[in-house]
Amino acid sequence: MNYISEKVITSKEIALKPLVLSEYELCRFENCDFSNTNFTDFIFSDCEFTHCDLSLSKLFNTAFRNVRFVNCKMLGLHFEDCNNFGLSFVFENCILNHSSFYKINLKKTTFKNTQLREVDFSESNLSNSLFDACDLTDTIFNFTNLEKADLKTSLNFTIDPEQNKIKRAKFSMTNITGLLKKYDILIE
Repeated sequence: MNYISEKVITSKEIALKPLVLSEYELCRFENCDFSNTNFTDFIFSDCEFTHCDLSLSKLFNTAFRNVRFVNCKMLGLHFEDCNNFGLSFVFENCILNHSSFYKINLKKTTFKNTQLREVDFSESNLSNSLFDACDLTDTIFNFTNLEKADLKTSLNFTIDPEQNKIKRAKFSMTNITGLLKKYDILIE
């Protein structure tokens, strides 16, 4: 496998030569269209993707180790197909709609100002994670560990306290109705 380190890769370079199966370390990807790309067996360590489109990419055995996504479009991704070893990332100002994190250990993951509509977090471990100003419309939390997670500034979530672990999770008075929706009560 090739090893590529400390390189800035832009859309112009991708247009001339698509990415090859490699281990990328300390690389920065800027304005790249990776939609529908097959990232099977790729390794990304300490990398940053900025203004990239990764929608509908294949992530089978893809390693994301300490990877940051900023202003990225990432629709319909199946993160549960990733290599779990060292899996860690940060999402900032991203669109992650229709993606799935089924059964993934996402402890201490940061989602900042990110759109997470119709995302599946079933059976995931999101303990100590931060959801800062995120839109969680129709996102699925089913047997999810949200202990000590911070959702104070997020909106539009529905979380069943009887089906999820929420001990010491943080919510605000303005978004707490998302914990009570199943009871069909009116809060005024």
